[in-house]
Amino acid sequence: MRTTAVAVVMAMLCVMMVHADVKPQKDFNLQRFAGKWYRVGLAYDSPGFVPFRSKLKASMGIVTALPNGNVNLTMWELTPAGCVTKMYHYERTTVPGAFTYFSTRSNIVKDITVVETNYNEYAIVLKHKVFNREYTQVALYGRAQRVSNEIIQKYKAFALSRHLSRESILTPPPADNCPPSPTPAGR
Repeated sequence: MRTTAVAVVMAMLCVMMVHADVKPQKDFNLQRFAGKWYRVGLAYDSPGFVPFRSKLKASMGIVTALPNGNVNLTMWELTPAGCVTKMYHYERTTVPGAFTYFSTRSNIVKDITVVETNYNEYAIVLKHKVFNREYTQVALYGRAQRVSNEIIQKYKAFALSRHLSRESILTPPPADNCPPSPTPAGR
């Protein structure tokens, strides 16, 4: 039992050291980061995600900066059941560009770090959690549904540097009509 406890503590220290080298965007500006983003890339090492890789579509989100430095994120994702709206509330930390949020699905706190952004074209975001093992997710966000090949290569290189496998690094096609287009008045 003692050996197991020591092993768990050592594993946690290793996880913290691995992610200690990830720094948020220098001089992160939340007001410039706010607005519409498309998730045009996703790299995820969860075994439960494998069956859904081929079904993934680019999703759209709106980042709303709150006066206290927290963030609300509204995401629209295309699922087999249709276009689904998801709401997230990210709590600011003492480090600009680093946030936490409580996942009701996993019942744990996850860390979110805006690793790199130029604010008007792309952002690379790292999501990390420890839940019976370490999980890492790297997302590529674009202000448009398509980004340059140079940015895609930068995202892929970062995902590989986080020890994600090549097959877990995706750049899904855009979702059709998600969120739904507004219907013209009178129809």
